[in-house]
Amino acid sequence: MLIVQKFGGSSVADKERIMNVAEIIAKTHNEGKKVVVILSAQGDTTDELLQKAAEISENPSEREVDMLLATGEQQSVALMAIALNSMGLPAVSLNAQQIGISTSSTHGNARVLNICGERIPAELEEGKIVLVTGFQGINEYGDITTLGRGGSDASAVAMAAALGAELCEIYTDVDGVYTADPRIVKNAGKLDQISYDEMLEMATLGAKVLHNRSVEMAKTHNVNMCVRSSITKAEGTRVVNSGDIERHAVVGVAGDLDVCLVAVREAKNETGSLYKLFSVLAGHGINVDIITQFKGDSFSEITFTVSKKDAEKTLKALNENKNHLAIETIKTDGSMAKVSAVGVGMASNPGVAAKMFEAIYECDSEIFLITTTEIKISVLVNAGDYVKVMNAVHEKFELGRTNQITK
Repeated sequence: MLIVQKFGGSSVADKERIMNVAEIIAKTHNEGKKVVVILSAQGDTTDELLQKAAEISENPSEREVDMLLATGEQQSVALMAIALNSMGLPAVSLNAQQIGISTSSTHGNARVLNICGERIPAELEEGKIVLVTGFQGINEYGDITTLGRGGSDASAVAMAAALGAELCEIYTDVDGVYTADPRIVKNAGKLDQISYDEMLEMATLGAKVLHNRSVEMAKTHNVNMCVRSSITKAEGTRVVNSGDIERHAVVGVAGDLDVCLVAVREAKNETGSLYKLFSVLAGHGINVDIITQFKGDSFSEITFTVSKKDAEKTLKALNENKNHLAIETIKTDGSMAKVSAVGVGMASNPGVAAKMFEAIYECDSEIFLITTTEIKISVLVNAGDYVKVMNAVHEKFELGRTNQITK
């Protein structure tokens, strides 16, 4: 049996945590399983390396930044190999080039294209534990690339898919996926299982346990995933096909404070105005979330949300194209939060929206925007109401008590 294990930066932040992770890896190996381990850079190493680059240049080369950042993961795998060797276990550390992780050429946000080469299978056949640098690959020019946010999770899932692993374990500083962020919702409960689609929505909507890129990749390649803690060693949460679990109307509530509301009034009401507006934003690399439109007799009002980091860029792009888009006014509001209810059973359970809106009404909060899919309902509320709305919606659906997923 082959298992891919991934450990985040907080799990290997210092000597004690490295030795703790080494014990987890050793236990898996001693159970007779083949083990491939993906490691992130220790603790805040990546941020520290970025700070070093910023101290030297305000606009460092993206290629050189990737070259610099890749050293963090290489340090982690080498230290882990040393730790395992000191325990009498055969282990070898390898970087992206040594095992043939090929990626696209976008520095800072590359995508894994392929994992080729026989190095890992050969090392596993010799009975070794293989430790691989996460977050990085090699592009067609032979340059090091990094995979951006969630890159180590993506590395682990890609490795599991390429090797045909029976399980991909994602170890973090939490012991699984919860019905809501337990730091915000006191009654949040840990889920035994969650579907790929639900986990993808939860990750996209603000849950920080897994990055949506890794979940999407796992679903595409049918990789069995489990999220668990490297600290408590408690049973984690399995991410599986929706057909393998009982469907509930709502399984979790996700929240996101990284929201800026943008309202644009155009002096025209013509066909193609939406296309023109959002083409401008797309050309500037701005992702747009919730969108609504109101058409008057001679004007159009378009409201949408972007992340706060893109707010200034959005304003600049719109102002530069103000005449072309016939924009009269642009308003922004960064005092918003998004709260979402997620569940694959929504389509077959009527009344979910009414129940959610009732919860928000009962806690005396106002809804500004609404968007829905078959498995989610998202609303925009005042950021000041964020905590009470999260708790109210969670309580209304009795999550953490009766709605945990079991087989």
